Amino acid sequence: MDRNEVVLVGRLSAAVEEYEMPSGDTATKWRVIVRRRRRHRRGPALTDSIPCITFDPEVAEIVRGLMPRDFIEVTGAFRCRVFGPAAAKTFRYEVEVSTVTPVEGAMSEPSEEAVPSRGPRKVAQLAAAG
Repeated sequence: MDRNEVVLVGRLSAAVEEYEMPSGDTATKWRVIVRRRRRHRRGPALTDSIPCITFDPEVAEIVRGLMPRDFIEVTGAFRCRVFGPAAAKTFRYEVEVSTVTPVEGAMSEPSEEAVPSRGPRKVAQLAAAG
């Protein structure tokens, strides 16, 4: 059976934005910053900024009460929305959030064991190190 389930744990990137839709519903939008498991070979951790949206007033109320850089967990479904005229379609991908939960306490940076700080070593270097 097909499944479309998303779980993200990361930081709220900035203040929440709200838009009134032509239907009268309110769309609440924000981004979650999620670190990748591996570091970039030049040092800093790579991150993804993932757009999130909800039309649920209870979820919107929770996320409005958060501050940028607060840790959150969101669950929802991956969506592709299409905008614009037929000749110039724009595709936007986002997570339509059904729940949001603040994550208490600060999460630490990934450990050095979990995230190698350098790329793979060549075979000659491995032989010399042994």
